[in-house]
Amino acid sequence: MASHLLYLFLILNSFFILSASTATNTTVTQEKTCPFESIYQFGDSISDVGNLIRKGPSGAKSYAARLPYREAFLHGPTGRCSNGLLMIDYIAMALHLPLLNPYLQPFVPKDHGVNFAVAGSTALNSSFFMARGIHIVKRGFKGLLCLLGRLEATTTTMLFFQGKPVEEISTYVPHVVRTTTNAVEEVIREGAIRVVVSGNFPVGCIPIYLTSFPNSDPNAYDDLKCLKDLNKFAQFHNNHLKRALEKLRQKYPHVVILYADYYAAFQSVLRRAPRLGFDKSSLNKACCGIGGQYNYDGSRMCGHAGVPVCPNPKQHIHWDGVHLTQEAYRHMSEWLLHEILSKIKCVW
Repeated sequence: MASHLLYLFLILNSFFILSASTATNTTVTQEKTCPFESIYQFGDSISDVGNLIRKGPSGAKSYAARLPYREAFLHGPTGRCSNGLLMIDYIAMALHLPLLNPYLQPFVPKDHGVNFAVAGSTALNSSFFMARGIHIVKRGFKGLLCLLGRLEATTTTMLFFQGKPVEEISTYVPHVVRTTTNAVEEVIREGAIRVVVSGNFPVGCIPIYLTSFPNSDPNAYDDLKCLKDLNKFAQFHNNHLKRALEKLRQKYPHVVILYADYYAAFQSVLRRAPRLGFDKSSLNKACCGIGGQYNYDGSRMCGHAGVPVCPNPKQHIHWDGVHLTQEAYRHMSEWLLHEILSKIKCVW
């Protein structure tokens, strides 16, 4: 069980670099989209488009390597931890770029960037860039938009599942945030001048957490039927991160450092769920799963023999109890694109 948790709880980390056109033409009209020509993405399972399943025998045997993962497409599973597209896919399409190919897939075009995300990945440092031949400055990509999600997600997550109290787990937040800010500085040293750092999801709304930490007290849940204490912890992390980012802005005044509010984006989808077409009776339930109030069982997860898929995935927010559905990612990406790109005056 622990080994599954280590992999599956890494849902909060995504990082991509959008490389701006090196053209000097400043007469871009309002009709044109953002002048980005390529995307470099780093991250974990919420942005992995196929690296894990190419990373040795264990990856090839993972649930993401077979149906029903990415069942929304005729070509079958690609390694995405969802029933279809991820947020990075929608971001690429919004910028009129092709979907990114996974870094570990050989002999594929990389003219428009590449996806380095692997489920379970953690921090970035200079050796990561050097090992892959990524030299942002040397390649001339002076205009970059970098999105960096939470790193070392397992640190606090595993402590929760070890039964540690929130008070103790909170003491680890400075370390987790420091890991993130160190990665931001590493990207800046590589030449990035626009950085967007994403916060934590409201984990108290995710089926795996709702299943693992049930509470008989109705007051333990908010109006969205999410666990208050877990969401308060996520907000505590996010507030700590935002303060750290403000310090980075002072240290690097030439760099635009923005905060991508994953917490607000997810809650926006949840609060607008009926209007967006989601089934009101299944807002906290996994589409692909079995058992319990939230249709999630850690011992019989999506992809396991005999575990069914709901007949209407488009009406579900949660895919496998850990990751979201294509439809949920679509709405989240729209919210984030508007918030992020509008702040850098990017027309899309």
